[in-house]
Amino acid sequence: MGQSPSTSKPRSPKPTVTVFEPDPDDVITSSDDAITLHDYTFNLPDECLAFIFQSLSSADRKRASLVCRRWLRVEGQSRHRLSLNAQSELCHVIPILFSRFDSVTKLGLKCDRRSVSIGDKDLILISLKCRNLTRLKLRACREVTDDGMSVFSTNCKNLQKFSCGSCSFGAKGMNSLLENCGLLEELSVKRLRGITDADSSIGPGKAGDSLRVVCLKDLYNGQCFGPMIIGAKILKSLKLVRCSGDWDKLLELISDKVDNNNNNLVEVHLERIQVSDVGLSAISNSMNLEILHLVKTPECTNIGLVTIAEKCKLLRKLHIDGWKTNRISDEGLISVANHCPNLQELVLIGVNPTTSSLKKLATNCQNLERLALCGSETVGDAEIICIASKCIALKKLCIKSCPVSDHGIEALASGCPNLVKVKVKKCRGVTTEGADWLRASRSSLIVNLDAVEPELPDASVSEQDIGDADNLLVNGRNRNVNIASSSNGRSISFKMRLGSFSGRSLAACTFRRWSSFGGRSRSS
Repeated sequence: MGQSPSTSKPRSPKPTVTVFEPDPDDVITSSDDAITLHDYTFNLPDECLAFIFQSLSSADRKRASLVCRRWLRVEGQSRHRLSLNAQSELCHVIPILFSRFDSVTKLGLKCDRRSVSIGDKDLILISLKCRNLTRLKLRACREVTDDGMSVFSTNCKNLQKFSCGSCSFGAKGMNSLLENCGLLEELSVKRLRGITDADSSIGPGKAGDSLRVVCLKDLYNGQCFGPMIIGAKILKSLKLVRCSGDWDKLLELISDKVDNNNNNLVEVHLERIQVSDVGLSAISNSMNLEILHLVKTPECTNIGLVTIAEKCKLLRKLHIDGWKTNRISDEGLISVANHCPNLQELVLIGVNPTTSSLKKLATNCQNLERLALCGSETVGDAEIICIASKCIALKKLCIKSCPVSDHGIEALASGCPNLVKVKVKKCRGVTTEGADWLRASRSSLIVNLDAVEPELPDASVSEQDIGDADNLLVNGRNRNVNIASSSNGRSISFKMRLGSFSGRSLAACTFRRWSSFGGRSRSS
């Protein structure tokens, strides 16, 4: 009564925004504000949705596949890489698993060494489900035999990369793989237990026309792969790591093949194998060699390195771990400096270069960008100053366990104009103050310092120390003395604190028991 009608305008409903015309089944209607919403991904083709899934991490893909049936289907069909726990229980889910992931081209099967792995039947079933497989990695699948590998290679002839480690099949299975997979480009074999006969021979097969990379590790009978390596017509990378036997003869046979077919190696890794200057001389015939790693090969000397340098003038990366045998020194490095102007990366471990070789390298190798000097007894401040003044293109420098001090590190503040990162580890003469000064002087430079902490004294507590602690506690003098802590280091080890605590606690406990016993005696 007596109230005037309201003059406020009626609320207009919120507009409905529609980009695509939704399907009736996909519309979500909210009656509160009359808003019509829908899932716009239904307007995306499956190819676009699959492209989005490929940009997600593995965990996010798993979560996304649970949104709806369509996402589950598209995610499964667009997954090309799969890594599975290859225990024997996997056999129960292989049909269902690969019915969903029917487009897998890269497969990893890894089993725990203490568990029972899948067998031949399981591997054959997988090969029937994944006929487009291009990459396969087997780890500790000890139940797979030569028969299983033979059938698998027959079904998966498009294989391009194969890697196995700690498996039990032998030469027969490997020969079947190389014979049936004519597109194989990369082969990596590690700890293959099935090759027990030294007379076994593994040939190139049809893969000899396509094989480019061969990596052999931890093989007792690695010489069995000799015919395969020699028969690989376009082999570019050869890696031999911890394989027994004399490899000089095989490298000479490879050298003969290079002369006949003009196919040169580009990358060679030799680590802890029996090879000498004879083998290096054979490798030097590969004049297109760009990457060479000599790791703990004590029979290789300056003579072999000089031969490599004089013939392989395209060398870009050189890693040498001299194992502190002093068989590779300034003579070999100077030859590299004189004949390999394209050198970009040089790593010297257990080698003792001096300013004479470093100066040559810095002057002649104008493209040297990465340099690492580790465990050298001759690399001191003078050598670092030489590097700072001569290496104009250097971007990354690593110094480890060398007699370098702050004086040498300070030279980097005004040298090496393109230097981006410096890493110093276990150099006793370099302190945190020197590293901080370098950071302050050159703010754009990243300096990583792993300083050597001063050695702490022996933390053991002798009977004399306990006796001294007893006297201090009984006489009531200087009760807060820390007996065990006398180091000037940044931190006190737990062992020392425990020893100190044990000594004081033992003395205090002894004093309390003696006092209480004496009190009862007097009262009685």
